[in-house]
Amino acid sequence: MTASAKFTVVPDGSVTSPKGFRAGGLHCGLKKTERHDLGVIVCDVPAAAAGVYTLNAFQAAPLRVTQMSIAAEGKLQAMLVNSGNANACTGQQGEDDAFAMRAAAARALGLAEHHVGVTSTGVIGELLPMTKVLGGIEQLPQRVKADGGDDFCQAILTTDLVQKMTCVRLTVNGKAVHIAGAAKGSGMIHPNMATMLGFMTTDALIDSSYLQQLLSRTTDNTFNMITVDGDTSTNDMVVVMASGLAENEALHPQHPDWEAFAAGFQYVGEYLAKAIARDGEGATKLIEVNVAGAASDDAARAIAKTVIGSSLVKSACFGADANWGRIIAAVGRAGQPVNTETVDIRLGDIMVLEQSRPVKFDEERAAEYLKGDFVQIQVDLHMADGKATGWGCDLTYDYVRINAAYRT
Repeated sequence: MTASAKFTVVPDGSVTSPKGFRAGGLHCGLKKTERHDLGVIVCDVPAAAAGVYTLNAFQAAPLRVTQMSIAAEGKLQAMLVNSGNANACTGQQGEDDAFAMRAAAARALGLAEHHVGVTSTGVIGELLPMTKVLGGIEQLPQRVKADGGDDFCQAILTTDLVQKMTCVRLTVNGKAVHIAGAAKGSGMIHPNMATMLGFMTTDALIDSSYLQQLLSRTTDNTFNMITVDGDTSTNDMVVVMASGLAENEALHPQHPDWEAFAAGFQYVGEYLAKAIARDGEGATKLIEVNVAGAASDDAARAIAKTVIGSSLVKSACFGADANWGRIIAAVGRAGQPVNTETVDIRLGDIMVLEQSRPVKFDEERAAEYLKGDFVQIQVDLHMADGKATGWGCDLTYDYVRINAAYRT
């Protein structure tokens, strides 16, 4: 997705670019290396907040704590995150530890407890070493700064190879408004939110109820349309905070600048989602699946995610094998209406199936296309107007190597 006339991308923008936000990170000892493993985003004022959370039945304790914080007033002033330990499937002790993290961060930062959210990412089923965590939280305020976005991004990484962050600027009522985001995710990626974490910040003035509506809609079209391995984490969460310090008129769906704001919000979500897919464990390429002509948008979403999540499709892309049979098989098993006589499939601009019948194509040209670091698969069902786009990555030898030794 590219910037439009409605907004511009801020060069070197970060989660602290919107007015009122600071961030920081440090190493408190959760990771074996000296990389940061504890981070925080702080707002100068209580910010309107919204969140979406994993639908995995084994929802990690920090997510429940954050939901309680937002439910109190619809506001957050800080988001605390640790990597290296998911604090998931840890029973009552894990829940107590999540509350203890929230309380400690509130004390250290001088905030109300219900204005602090917490989240964790890493190994499931291990208790947090709370002495290290609490010691790190005490030091965090000294590390929080206006240009602390990079330190925060480092603190949220697990098997990620790169940091994922972006920011856009637009005008609302003549006021400059920023929307920014940071995310982590590389493996156990198949978000199902109404190990992937997303954090968005904005200085726009907007009520938490409208922020929630926009986040939920955007998530359906971005974070929920990516997959690396088909596994939905216990810790998936996206949280957005809006400081209101841009001093615009309050945004709402009838506001004349609402669509511009929504477009910028969509861009940030899509940028982060695609960055996660591109950084999939062991991945060598980003795969995009465009589905058109489906019975509905929901049907198109289901088909796109089935294709992008197919291990056989992902393996074929890794091997540069133009095996369209794997694609049409995935389309057919998605559980959605399909006219089996009208399906077209293209690899980039190379037609390989037309009206559900094989087309002669240049195998060498197709193989060369599949060797690139971006592969686009286009599926047209020629049934109705439903459409969707999904993103994923290829399945490589390194994915198995990384996950065979994740804990060790």
